[in-house]
Amino acid sequence: MYERKIPPSLNCGLDLIGEVLYGKWKIRLLWFINEGYQRPSELQRKIPDASRRVLNMQLKELEDHELVTKKIYPVVPPKVEYSLTEFGYTLIPVISVLGEWGDKNEARLRTVILNRLENIAEK
Repeated sequence: MYERKIPPSLNCGLDLIGEVLYGKWKIRLLWFINEGYQRPSELQRKIPDASRRVLNMQLKELEDHELVTKKIYPVVPPKVEYSLTEFGYTLIPVISVLGEWGDKNEARLRTVILNRLENIAEK
């Protein structure tokens, strides 16, 4: 099992939000669950670059942080669905504003990111 070498810093709201949302796919998972994609297979189709294992780990972390709930139906084969908790819904406006900022600054962000990747590749 993974054990952190450095304990998390939880001194302010930014530290806390970073701890809860740290993970490449968590924000997108929350957004897609809010849009109605609840089954793991649906989420996998919406985020094809993520492995099933990583998505499951990040969904578990979101569940541990009380942002999503997991419902397992007693059928064969097992059916699993995720939904946002009331607490999870409070993040949707924040995620929406972040997405709007990204859309508004798309060209600049794309250029900055590509330049950084080129600089890394040259080294």
